[in-house]
Amino acid sequence: MEIANERKLDLVNVAPTAKPPVCKILDYGKYKYEIAKKEKEAKKNQKIINIKEIRLSPNIETHDLTTKANRAIEFLGDGDKVKVAVRFRGREMGHTEMGREVLDDFVKLVGDAGIIEKPAKLEGRNMIMYLAPKSE
Repeated sequence: MEIANERKLDLVNVAPTAKPPVCKILDYGKYKYEIAKKEKEAKKNQKIINIKEIRLSPNIETHDLTTKANRAIEFLGDGDKVKVAVRFRGREMGHTEMGREVLDDFVKLVGDAGIIEKPAKLEGRNMIMYLAPKSE
């Protein structure tokens, strides 16, 4: 304590549970600042992955499908995951195989931009599939 007061620094208890306790003489304000700076730098380097949704219908035309596929390629290029949902209405529920065909065509159009993370699955009135960006 005397040495720390002499140097006008702080005595910081580094390992209080150790026998004997370990202390360090340093400028506590500067120490806190450097820790905050390291945390901020680590946070900056994190990549936040969002999930973007694209809705289709079982009787979608080819041009509309290519437009939606191009949009999905953009999302995958940005590093986001894509949730592709085919919504069935009314009598379309009797022809869920059409929705599966639409999703298969969609995957062919997206091609190398992404991979299937979760295959197509019918959940209620929606058939949902997840695409993830291809890692380098």
